[in-house]
Amino acid sequence: MLKKNDLVDVEIVDLSHQGEGIAKHDGLVFFVENALPGEKITMRVLKVTKKMGFGKIESYHTYSPHRKKNIQVDYLRTGIADLAHLSYEEQLKFKQKQVADNLYKIAKLPDVPVFETLGMNNPKHYRNKAQIPVRRIAGQIETGFFRKQSHDLVPISDYFIQEPEIDKLINYLRDLFRRFELTPYDETSQTGLIRHILIRRGHYTGEMMLVLVTTRPKIFRIEQVIDAIVSEFPQVKSIIQNINDQKGNAILGKTYKTLYGKDTITDTMLGHEFSISAPAFYQVNTEMAEKLYQIAIDFSDLSAADVVIDAFSGIGTIGLSVANHVKHVYGVEVIKEAVRDAQHNAKQNGITNTTYVCDSAENAMAKWVAEGIKPDVIMVDPPRKGLAESFIEASAKTKARQITYISCNPSTMARDVKRYEELGYRLEKVQPVDLFPQTHHVECVGVLVRE
Repeated sequence: MLKKNDLVDVEIVDLSHQGEGIAKHDGLVFFVENALPGEKITMRVLKVTKKMGFGKIESYHTYSPHRKKNIQVDYLRTGIADLAHLSYEEQLKFKQKQVADNLYKIAKLPDVPVFETLGMNNPKHYRNKAQIPVRRIAGQIETGFFRKQSHDLVPISDYFIQEPEIDKLINYLRDLFRRFELTPYDETSQTGLIRHILIRRGHYTGEMMLVLVTTRPKIFRIEQVIDAIVSEFPQVKSIIQNINDQKGNAILGKTYKTLYGKDTITDTMLGHEFSISAPAFYQVNTEMAEKLYQIAIDFSDLSAADVVIDAFSGIGTIGLSVANHVKHVYGVEVIKEAVRDAQHNAKQNGITNTTYVCDSAENAMAKWVAEGIKPDVIMVDPPRKGLAESFIEASAKTKARQITYISCNPSTMARDVKRYEELGYRLEKVQPVDLFPQTHHVECVGVLVRE
């Protein structure tokens, strides 16, 4: 029986859904970081349970022809870019397989067409949003990312997948905090001021929003800090303080306070202008989000007489993009600031055939069904946990001709698809889209047609 620190020679036979190498030894499945299929390695055992184990590479004997060389290992250790060591062409194949495997294993649908993953021409420096912890290491304030499954900060200056202007602002803030001797948060003692910095950047406008997440309201010499930031980065149009005084892993608290400039920044998507507030959801890869949403619109085969429900509507990016093609759009979102953004965005784009409400998607759907609203198409873009059973049942009762499912988690989508199939809908096709290059995450659009 293998035990911790044993050394064994193994071959990597596959990748897990999170991009770890899979090896088999002594009837156990081992997960190994920074290992690719076809590679033969000496593995040090880190942990063993009854059915699986975890190992790390002690040495390589052969390398995969698809391995990218000279990749910063911190990207893999922190999960910032956990597929950065795999060629981009193979990343796209991996994601297509991930979607198809989930549909086969969970939904029992082996024959649904899953198209090749739509990728980026330049799969780096694409993220328009960063959430970066601030901590003290060896007596000095640092910014970076936590090592996987830990709260040990790894200092990083070049984040590889974020827009370069965001990286520049992060590094400037780190140095500014050092200069003004602002205290970083310490999880052990529950002391310190600065917990996280959150940055959004409009991909087309270049406008930037900075959110300082602090443990208490007062920030020492904040006026001087703001002056320094906007002098160096005039594209920063909004500086907001978020107060999070709670223990635990939540990045943001409930209280927001605008310290400088506007409450929102603006960006454009599919020809419409959007205002984006600090807590609102906005896709982190604008270039690929436009392609994702256009595919969803094209797949939905909309007409001028259609009524559309846009569930999990966020700031209205999908709903407002389809409004010109249809009779009316009903949108629902649980974050009230995002609902206000959606209502404002409809107004500033001159769109009058939309209704946005603040509620859970399942509650709103049940109310709309009770009110007799009969949607032709329901578009859903749920969080990673997927759809609630009550939402699926209520949406199926509408007898909408189509459910257009935008997913960021193939396993929960497959689970939901299985339920829709039981309620009279058939999954027709799926298009994976790479919104998160260099990572194991994949988005996709699935078309469910009423039988």
